[in-house]
Amino acid sequence: MKNKTEIKALNISKSYFNNKKVKLDVLKSISLEIEKNKITVIIGASGAGKSTLLHILAGLDTPDEGSVLYNDKSIFDFDEKALSKFRNKNIGLVFQFHHLLPEFTAEENVFIPQLIKNIHIDKAKERASELLKLVGLSERGNHKPAELSGGEQQRVAVARALSNDPQIIFADEPTGNLDTVNSNAIHKIILDLKDKYKKTLVMVTHNHDLLKLADNVLEIKDGKLL
Repeated sequence: MKNKTEIKALNISKSYFNNKKVKLDVLKSISLEIEKNKITVIIGASGAGKSTLLHILAGLDTPDEGSVLYNDKSIFDFDEKALSKFRNKNIGLVFQFHHLLPEFTAEENVFIPQLIKNIHIDKAKERASELLKLVGLSERGNHKPAELSGGEQQRVAVARALSNDPQIIFADEPTGNLDTVNSNAIHKIILDLKDKYKKTLVMVTHNHDLLKLADNVLEIKDGKLL
C-alpha cells in the first residue's frame, strides 16, 4: 500500500432484506482508497448506501463480500475483541445525532473513551479539558447534554471522537441538524483537524458548504461508485 493511502476497500458488497423479505443490494462491489491527511466526502441520494459504506469502512458493520485494509491488514480478519480495540485506538466517530450519554457531563463524555483504554483518570481529564478548549467549550465542561445547545452537543461529540487521538475521523452528516453558525463552527474544526492535527477525515453529507472542504469526493449511485 502506498504511504499516502490510509484505507483501502476491495470489492465491498452489502445486501439487506426489506419487510417484504425482498433482497436489496445496497453496495455492489465497491473498491476505493482513502488518502492520508485528506478530507474525503461521500455523496449520493438518500438510500444510496453512503452511511452503510461509512460504517463498513469504520468497522461498525461487516460486508457480505470484500475487505477493508488498514496498513495492509484486513480488519474483518480480527475477532470481535481485537476489532473493538482497533476502533478504540485508531478511529473517531461523529454522527448526525450526537449520542452523548445524558447522565454525564460534557467533560465526562469526552474522557470516558480514554478510561476504556485504561488511561489514568487524571490524564484523561487533562486531555478532555484540552479537547473542549479546541472545540470552544472550555467553560461548559461541567454541563450535562440537556444544558447544552444542539451545536454545543455536536462539538462535544467531536471532542469525544478525538479523545484517544485517532488518526481517522468518520463523520455521518455531522452538520445535518445544525444552523449556519454552528455548522460553520464545525467546518472550522474539521479544517483544523486536517491542517493542524494531520487527521484523515471521511464524511457523508448533503451539506454543499461542507462539500467545499473536500479534497476528494466519492459519489454512490445505485449501489456503485461513480
